Amino acid sequence: MKVAIVCDWLVSVGGAERVLRSVCDLYPDAPIYTSQYNQKKIDWFKDHEVHVGWLQIFPTCLRRFIGPLRQSYFSHLDLSDYDVIISVTGAEAKAVKKGKAKHFCYCHVPTQYYWGLKEDYLENPGFGILNPIVRLAFKILLPPLKKADYASAQRPDEFITISSYAQEQIKNAYGRESTIIFPPVAVEKFSTEDFSTSRETINKQKSQEYKTEHKKHKTKKSQEIMSSASVREAYRCGFITTSRQVTWKRLDLAVKACLELKVPLTIIGEGPEHNNLVKLAGNSEYIKFVPLADQKTIKQYLEQSEGFIFPSLEPFGIAPVEALACGCPVIAYGNGGALDYIHDGKNGVLFDKQSVASLCKAIKHFQTLKFNEAKIRETARPFSEERFKDKLKSFILKKAK
Repeated sequence: MKVAIVCDWLVSVGGAERVLRSVCDLYPDAPIYTSQYNQKKIDWFKDHEVHVGWLQIFPTCLRRFIGPLRQSYFSHLDLSDYDVIISVTGAEAKAVKKGKAKHFCYCHVPTQYYWGLKEDYLENPGFGILNPIVRLAFKILLPPLKKADYASAQRPDEFITISSYAQEQIKNAYGRESTIIFPPVAVEKFSTEDFSTSRETINKQKSQEYKTEHKKHKTKKSQEIMSSASVREAYRCGFITTSRQVTWKRLDLAVKACLELKVPLTIIGEGPEHNNLVKLAGNSEYIKFVPLADQKTIKQYLEQSEGFIFPSLEPFGIAPVEALACGCPVIAYGNGGALDYIHDGKNGVLFDKQSVASLCKAIKHFQTLKFNEAKIRETARPFSEERFKDKLKSFILKKAK
């Protein structure tokens, strides 16, 4: 089969790009068609033939401004010379012309700024002082853009999606049925089999080190010093979260809750909300910010963490599944894709409202529970990269006949 792969953009590393990489592994000779490509920011596809069009002239920092232009670009992109088209998209790439080709759309979720999160985007578009202008323009353009997005969603032959939540969203927005194939997660790489000791062993060692060091200090002043959060953090990492730092990820909830409960929190990542989160944390010794890290470093943090906090509403969420693969239990907002892999009380805790009070209650409950590390790792196995590839390839072969 002559296969083409399409994605919205290639300008950074994230969950969508990980899915794309696995699809490219299945079809290594397939060219990639996208709107913008920045190889300096993401070099995973340097061995692939990547096609971009006239949108490449725009700086990638303007990506959020040019949604309507992407709609026009993809709707005029003719890929009818191919036998199979695979679009990996959460925005406009599904709009390509297919002719007689069979188009499989791996849709993360209906375009969020038109559908599920439109109210969030209206409230805070994320353009700073330009927000009032962007908000007004967005209100005017939203009806025709939603109409165009709906029409684009009727072009693919088959919809595949990432979770039960996303499946329901696609049905509600586009009136399309879809098949769930969970996205690929580096389960094997995050498994504790890659390490000489388990999380449980490491935490016991750290706890013993802290107790031993604590006993050395006899005076009241020394006891106070040893009891400080900064010293405790050296022996226990507390909680962790890894995420792109944007408003709708609701990392502010994690910061506020951990400040209120005085428990350590490590936040790994970067993004436009970083400065606001740093300001929110103040100079608190409980909140630690770590720049975007590689998988090995993230695994090391997960090994030493009490739990992973996942406060956002997402159609799936790869980072918390990576935590589970490492044996690290997760505190997650009880909505969205998390419901497909977080089993309350077994591999984590769910909280019912995106509020500080609800998250604080969940953290307190979490700290009363004992989790089985091996059983937590088992819950991550259905999301492995190999299982994704096998299911996707089988589905395409079956439906492309």
